[in-house]
Amino acid sequence: MSLCFRLPIMAVIPLTLGMLLASGGEVEGAALPVADAGKPVAGRGQPTELFVATNGDDAWSGTLPEPNAERTDGPFATLARARDEIRICKGTQAPAGGFLVHVRGGQHYLAATFGLRKEDSGTQQSPIIYQAFEDEKPRLIGGRVVRDFQPYRDEILQADLSAQGLKDLTFTKQLFCEGKRQILARYPNFEPENPYAGGWAYADGEPIPMYQDIPGESRQLLTLKAEDLRPWARPTDGWVFVFPRYNWWNNWLQIESLDRRTRQVRLKGSASYPIRPNDRYYLYNLLEELDAPGEWYIDYDKHRLYFRPPEQGFRGEVVLPTLATVVQGNNLNHVTLRKLTIECCRGDAVQLRDSADCRVVGCTLRNTQDAGISISGGARCGVIGCDIYEVGTHGVSLQGGQQDTLTPGEHFAENNYIHHTGVYYKQGVGVSLRGVGNRASRNYIHDCPRFAVLYGGNDQIIELNHMRHLNLETCDTGATYSGGRDWLSPRGSVIRYNYIHDVFGFGKAQHHTGPWITPHYCWGIYLDDNSAEVEVYGNIVVRALRGLLHFHCARDNLVENNIFVDGMLQQIEMNGWNDYSRWIDRMGPNYEKYSKLPAWQKYEGLMRGGHPKDAIPMGGNRIRRNIIYYSAPEACLYKYRSTATRFLGDFQCDENLVWHQGAPLLIGGLKDVPEEKQWDTWREMGFDRNSVVADPLFVDPANDDYRLRPDSPALKLGFQPIPVEKIGPYQSADRASWPIVEAPGAREAGFRRAVPNVRSHVPER
Repeated sequence: MSLCFRLPIMAVIPLTLGMLLASGGEVEGAALPVADAGKPVAGRGQPTELFVATNGDDAWSGTLPEPNAERTDGPFATLARARDEIRICKGTQAPAGGFLVHVRGGQHYLAATFGLRKEDSGTQQSPIIYQAFEDEKPRLIGGRVVRDFQPYRDEILQADLSAQGLKDLTFTKQLFCEGKRQILARYPNFEPENPYAGGWAYADGEPIPMYQDIPGESRQLLTLKAEDLRPWARPTDGWVFVFPRYNWWNNWLQIESLDRRTRQVRLKGSASYPIRPNDRYYLYNLLEELDAPGEWYIDYDKHRLYFRPPEQGFRGEVVLPTLATVVQGNNLNHVTLRKLTIECCRGDAVQLRDSADCRVVGCTLRNTQDAGISISGGARCGVIGCDIYEVGTHGVSLQGGQQDTLTPGEHFAENNYIHHTGVYYKQGVGVSLRGVGNRASRNYIHDCPRFAVLYGGNDQIIELNHMRHLNLETCDTGATYSGGRDWLSPRGSVIRYNYIHDVFGFGKAQHHTGPWITPHYCWGIYLDDNSAEVEVYGNIVVRALRGLLHFHCARDNLVENNIFVDGMLQQIEMNGWNDYSRWIDRMGPNYEKYSKLPAWQKYEGLMRGGHPKDAIPMGGNRIRRNIIYYSAPEACLYKYRSTATRFLGDFQCDENLVWHQGAPLLIGGLKDVPEEKQWDTWREMGFDRNSVVADPLFVDPANDDYRLRPDSPALKLGFQPIPVEKIGPYQSADRASWPIVEAPGAREAGFRRAVPNVRSHVPER
């Protein structure tokens, strides 16, 4: 029997982005915090309440928060039943105030993905909200508990999965013990005291220069060293986790065959690039390698799990993920998930596809094989105040908007705490922005294997974020990154008021030979491969090896009013191609199409730059009114590639405040110019003529306080103070946790212990 009640309770409704923007803000040009997400809107009716609890029953009405004394009525047992009840009620007479589904605390093991479709939508006046009941902590788990472990051998336990209804389990990389990810049996073993540089084997053979192409080179072969060939009974059960050639990201591929004579492994699929000598890898999913605490293995033929617990006598809970996605919404409108923990799945914890005005608020998203939350298509969906960590790829992935018309998607990620991303895919970032007109603001992002924010498309906004300890496992990277090989991206994007520090990079000292070291081949803000028309304004960027900003053939970008501190080799690096011929087949047609579209006329650089076949690489960049402060004695102020100098005729650099502790200002690229004359020569070339060499008078640079004293000479140049008090997350009822307790990572471990070959002079804080 269906009962549709309207109970007197105030609705918890998030503000729409349009309401936010209409209310104004203190920081000019910056989006407001979503501090009021979850407050009722005046004039709205009261929502119908439903309840879901682990001690509920789907045969009950779902209108009571707990079972009655007679146990004849009470909460539902599942979210799916609550969803279906809402469908029934909407089909008769939808309540004016929408629906509020309270999820009681405890562990909710979902037998199937909680799917929501168009018919499960609310409206602005009648939204649908699924939220934690009061201060309880419900966990939505996309897995099953494994029980009845028996001794196998040594300290290894075994469990019959078929007897527990898990016979059809598909291959999974994950198993959790007491909520912590365990290690799929591997060789070499994981080294917890040396997590970045330890636990690797290295491909055999004579080193090949990284950038040397070899015609016909296979991407399916890996040659093992003799000491790494072991007597595996079923090597084709194994998989390879490898960083091929460039160390930009990794692949994981199953073994097709092993030739023991040549020690050559053939893979079932192709790696992104050829696997070359000295590339690092490990092998996993091999029973013989189950030899360390916390390791496990599944024999899928016999449906049997083998597990060596992390400690002797352990009797804790072991969970295998069974669902690809925990919550999935398609063509959904005005639905909110609030204060829920969503975890343990073989894909994304939450997916929203072609949906509008939906929110994920104050949730904890963790322990996924793919992203924490993925939003694609639709418009105005938001991820607000969430804690997101231990995810296989991205923390948050946002894609929306229409490119031809530059219609913004207006998806946003705000006030989130995101850390330890990219567990499986090392291109996994804190926030990924794609499409047109999406936003990442006031997030705190740290301990990522690569970028904090990856963005492409157009008109993206990256603002007021705190990003630190990044690029811990890859190289040729930055804290933020974009590329523009299409001649279109990321025009119109803005990077403003972010605090970025301790950007490392990790790789081979000589790219293809030498020891694995950190920091290595990394920058702070990275504008790569023809990135165009990005405004970089008001950021504080501190400590990166190759520089705090990198133009790599980037063009028509404005870099203004930033504070750049302690690049180890140089502060700003400018490298470019000599021409665009290698990408002209992609760039040319895009220019010919998009330069004629009405919406694209707003891009001055696109109009002025002309056809890529005629354009000067790196033209139109402007660097002005920045503070550049550094101490490494031999570091350069600027460095440009001396073989690509045509851009200097269309380049502005002036009104900056520069301080090298009184040491000479070096310009990399000025050949045969003595060090003591390089600054003067640079100015004679027409650059920095109105710049000032002086101490900017920071409040306390030794402790990373880069606010300016009232008598700072930068203020006389027109430098505008940066609103440091607004950077990073803020207190809100919509935060998953407050105050934020920072998770330990590279900073706490100390990179000197994590990576033995760390460069001795890295000024990490």
